[in-house]
Amino acid sequence: MVLETIAKIIKVQLPAYLKRLPLPETIGGFVRLTVSEWLRLLPLLGILALLGYLTIRPFLPKKKKQRDSLINLKIQKENPKVVNEIDIEDLNSANVCYCRCWRSKTFPVCDKSHLKHNELTGDNVGPLILKKKIL
Repeated sequence: MVLETIAKIIKVQLPAYLKRLPLPETIGGFVRLTVSEWLRLLPLLGILALLGYLTIRPFLPKKKKQRDSLINLKIQKENPKVVNEIDIEDLNSANVCYCRCWRSKTFPVCDKSHLKHNELTGDNVGPLILKKKIL
């Protein structure tokens, strides 16, 4: 029953639909189509657009892999949670910037690697700035 219905659609109704389509012979003919003629063309245009998309889809840029969005790629990966403690009184200078993007070559001190990371991923991570109170 289902196969008979599909066969009837393909053998009878599809050719009849295609014969009734208002396909102009020139490009200028598309401008002269009425709204109802455009509505009759819509299903065919939708199918052609879908087939076109499926054809070019393998050549479209791939989404970034999950690994690209990870913040910590290599620092202390053997630890379940990385925690750094610093006593502010022990700071040698008035201001110190600590890395929070995990990309710094001088980790834990910030070397502004977060700028490139933010540009590539759209992230907004920045350094932790500690200021020593001067009494």
